[in-house]
Amino acid sequence: MLFLPAAALCCLCSALVAMAADLTQDQLTLTRRVGQTVSFRCEGTDQCSGSYIYWYQKKETETFKLILRIDKSNGRIYKGYSHPQRDDFSAVNKQNSWELELKKVKVDHSASYYCSCWKSGNDCDIFGSGTKLIVTDEQVVKPVVSVYPAASRPNQEGKSSLLCLASSMFPPVVQFSWKRQKKGGSLEDLTSAEGDQLELRESGHRASIRLVDRNALYMYTHYCSIKHEGGVVEDTLEERVEDRVEAQALQGVPAPAASCPPEREPADLAALQQHHLSFQSQCRVKLLCLLYTVLIVKSLVYCCGLSLLTSLTNKGPSTSSTHAD
Repeated sequence: MLFLPAAALCCLCSALVAMAADLTQDQLTLTRRVGQTVSFRCEGTDQCSGSYIYWYQKKETETFKLILRIDKSNGRIYKGYSHPQRDDFSAVNKQNSWELELKKVKVDHSASYYCSCWKSGNDCDIFGSGTKLIVTDEQVVKPVVSVYPAASRPNQEGKSSLLCLASSMFPPVVQFSWKRQKKGGSLEDLTSAEGDQLELRESGHRASIRLVDRNALYMYTHYCSIKHEGGVVEDTLEERVEDRVEAQALQGVPAPAASCPPEREPADLAALQQHHLSFQSQCRVKLLCLLYTVLIVKSLVYCCGLSLLTSLTNKGPSTSSTHAD
């Protein structure tokens, strides 16, 4: 039983290494009508040790199924994996790389498609993030994006929460990224080291909550960028006048002389905030649940490591005693 934690830690480390070397599938979704043509990209294959790129199909209620493999040097296909739809797929050369292609899309082709290859440095297969094929007559609609504070006051650690909400889009699959910019400075990406990020999914909505330092909230203009099949949509959170005055008061800076009253927020923004009020509450509750879950997982990992060290420490003295006898 003492070796179980060690095995779990090894699996965790292997998973983290594999995640760091993923292939790139930048198409989140592809929406097609029946009879149309579609092709799936897979980039980063130069890190693959072998000559073959493998393609898998994953339907909602099924496991991964291997469709075929493509020789990345010449595009030759091997289909000997008994996939029932293997004859529907082919390879097409685009921009000096080989893509998986469906010349005539059918309804039962609706699934997510993943590319994979072998990487000897990790001694494992590496995968792409997948591209979801949606077969429908519906039109692609870009999301409506809104950004505003998720909490009116910072937490005890001096962190403030920003909420980015995407709604009214089709297909309902998006990818969030956060950026910030100082006045007169260049736009820079926010990394995980500069704040935690939580993503939530609700019917018809997708949300991202970003924790940022309170001081950074007033020093930078923060942008939420959403990648969607219909294109990239951005929105920004502009600093309000009353927030700036409050921040200056906390830092001992005198407030500027009163002139004109601060402009009120637009009526449509107030209506939007009222519309999503219940959704914000759900986001906050789920954020707290996630934080508690992370603490529990950290405690379990610590206990596993401690058990492993205890096992190895006890094993040494007992072995020495045996030799002495």
